[in-house]
Amino acid sequence: MPRRRPVQVGPIGDVDIRLLRVFKTVVDCGGFTAAEVELNIGRAAISMHMADLEKRLGLRLCQRGRAGFSLTDEGRQVHDASLRLLASLENFRTEVNTLHARLRGALDIGIIDNLVTMPRMNVTEALRGLKAVGPDVQVNIRMIPPNEIELGVLDGRLHIGVTPALRNLPGLDYRPLYDEESLLYCGLGHPLFKRADRGISDETIAGAEAVAPIYAQTLEARALHQPLNNTATATDREGVAFLILTGRYIGYLPTHYAQLWVDQGRMRAVRPGQYRYLTEFRVVTRKGGRPNLILKTYLDLLSKGGVHGEPV
Repeated sequence: MPRRRPVQVGPIGDVDIRLLRVFKTVVDCGGFTAAEVELNIGRAAISMHMADLEKRLGLRLCQRGRAGFSLTDEGRQVHDASLRLLASLENFRTEVNTLHARLRGALDIGIIDNLVTMPRMNVTEALRGLKAVGPDVQVNIRMIPPNEIELGVLDGRLHIGVTPALRNLPGLDYRPLYDEESLLYCGLGHPLFKRADRGISDETIAGAEAVAPIYAQTLEARALHQPLNNTATATDREGVAFLILTGRYIGYLPTHYAQLWVDQGRMRAVRPGQYRYLTEFRVVTRKGGRPNLILKTYLDLLSKGGVHGEPV
């Protein structure tokens, strides 16, 4: 049987972009049926668009049927490439709009989870200031892990990110934002909860069951978790909080995030003078990127505490 000759994709036109947007929505929604509401077209029309896109690209992009919806290997690669293409188009629109007097376009931000309770609301206040000077700006926030934030900024899917200081990647600029304090906590009902700190030895702490986070951490944080009796794991800080609140585990949490439960009497810090660490958070942008007035305005607001002319 003769091998099928590969299809050479020609110039990308409006039709291709429209089909790629349909493809992106189908992937985001996890299938044709769920995408009907988002796209406001019927499943048959979506199927026709997908078949047209596959024909134009000469690739099978997804499997659909009784087994459900799933991407092929080629489909995953096309999806990644389409995200970069659509992000580039949005960046072009944003940059052209900055030629006008008004701020118009989008600001795509990547942030890790559980930062909204930080007392110093730099990110929030800067967004407030941005909407004040650019009411037409569309803000898109994605809550994702640090490595995905950095990759998103590098390939243009994100304009800016907020991440802990874990590493420095070539091609990215890092600016200090603020430090986050974390303490060791136990929950109501835990044997250590009602004991005075002076009666809690290092050996007692080392013997208590603890939660080991399996998300990215600084070297200092990893060193403090190492000697603990880690019998449970959590993929994020909310998971750590869930386990501490059982009254059976100890674990580290940011003070701003734990404060609600501390105030409710459901959580307390254990020897906070010794069992603590700081995590530096930074603003991440792409090095050498084209000037973007929306991004420049937002960075300026971040450096001034959220309001033009007012220092942090």
